[in-house]
Amino acid sequence: MNTLITLSILAIVVLYLGLFKAKKALLPVTMFGLAAALGLAVIEWNSNAVPIYSGMMLFDNFAVAFSSICIFSSMLILLVSKDYFERISEHVAEYYAIIIFALAGIVVMVSYHNLSMLFIGIEIMSLSLYILAGIRKKNFASNEAALKYFLMGAFSTGFLLFGITLLYGATGSFDLLEIKQYVISNPTIISPLFYGGLLLLIIGLGFKVGVAPFHFWAPDVYEGSPTLITAFMSTVVKTAGFAAFLRIFLICFAPLHDFWMPPLLVMTVATLFIGNITALYQHSFKRMLTYSSVSHAGYMMFAIIALGTASVNAVFVYATAYSIASIIAFAVLILVKRQTGSDSFDSFNGLAKRNPFMAFTLTVAMLSLAGIPLTAGFIGKFMMFSSALSEYHIWLIVLAVVNAVIGIFYYLRVVVAMYFKDAERSIVAESPFFKVVLALSAIITIILGIYPGVISNLF
Repeated sequence: MNTLITLSILAIVVLYLGLFKAKKALLPVTMFGLAAALGLAVIEWNSNAVPIYSGMMLFDNFAVAFSSICIFSSMLILLVSKDYFERISEHVAEYYAIIIFALAGIVVMVSYHNLSMLFIGIEIMSLSLYILAGIRKKNFASNEAALKYFLMGAFSTGFLLFGITLLYGATGSFDLLEIKQYVISNPTIISPLFYGGLLLLIIGLGFKVGVAPFHFWAPDVYEGSPTLITAFMSTVVKTAGFAAFLRIFLICFAPLHDFWMPPLLVMTVATLFIGNITALYQHSFKRMLTYSSVSHAGYMMFAIIALGTASVNAVFVYATAYSIASIIAFAVLILVKRQTGSDSFDSFNGLAKRNPFMAFTLTVAMLSLAGIPLTAGFIGKFMMFSSALSEYHIWLIVLAVVNAVIGIFYYLRVVVAMYFKDAERSIVAESPFFKVVLALSAIITIILGIYPGVISNLF
């Protein structure tokens, strides 16, 4: 767990840098610390991990993979932050430190071996995000986002905690292996408390990952938060939420497939249609991305519905593809909005003539999010559909394909604006950090689309 210790120390160091007004050192120190944390995570791959801290956490290959993609995505987002936080606040160190604290909670979330650590990890992450959402204290939309996020987050935490309590009441333990053993040993006489706890746990985790009908906080919170924080929430946080969701279902609840399958199917279908159809009617690019984030949560639910050995690979590939493409989209949005003052689709008119490189990378991102072949997004959707098909949910695949077609329409709206509409403004200039992030993310998206075996067979 050297990764968790490194992140915790890094956050404190960054706070002290802010205290001593060392603003120029914030980004280099943060990037160095995150790179160290990433390296410490990767070297634990195939280390035959055992539960640590009295069985509270397990930093196995599952935790290593999801911690690594969360840290890497955070590094890309923070590279984009160069000059971003300075424009909206004088207290830059707090942004970096709180993001790192959230990342520490995320590492706990993806490596828990005890339900109490799941709760602690979610709360560390959530409290950090409540602050980040409302950190622009003089901005009404940011204040509204923070209030909504706090109220809905506290509400969902109640469901989650009550669910964990009922599971403990039925099994007598918070340990995942003990809960698993209870399910295996009592296939026909499982306590009603256990079933109630499982349903409440689904509701609590459903809030955290933003699946319908527990998604209603996401669009307003994502829109009102600073764009860079929205990028963090819709990528890193969503990846961690699904990792936590998948971990407990894979270890503990697989034998109860027939019980939890119907509600998850309803949630998945509702999420797909609500996310995609609502995104179709948006005029704001940022709000479109927030509703598309809801729809992508629906696609990732496929791996849990078709729970099996391939589920971890499917979620990891999909989350990686979605995160990288979304970071490109939010990075370009930051630059366009900085110049035009608007995040409407019309703000992207003629971008291909003004800045061909930026337009190309955003096109790659949109194609990946839409699931077009030769992009990482296509591989992610293919793996999700294959997992659902293996469980003979053919009707679900049909509905998913219909939603994918809807998604292609609204993702291509911005491509049409960039390439087929007249430019009205001067060229958008980006910093070297933006160029690095956009180029690296686009390259990764294309490489994973052509050579998916790089990460698709890790587990």
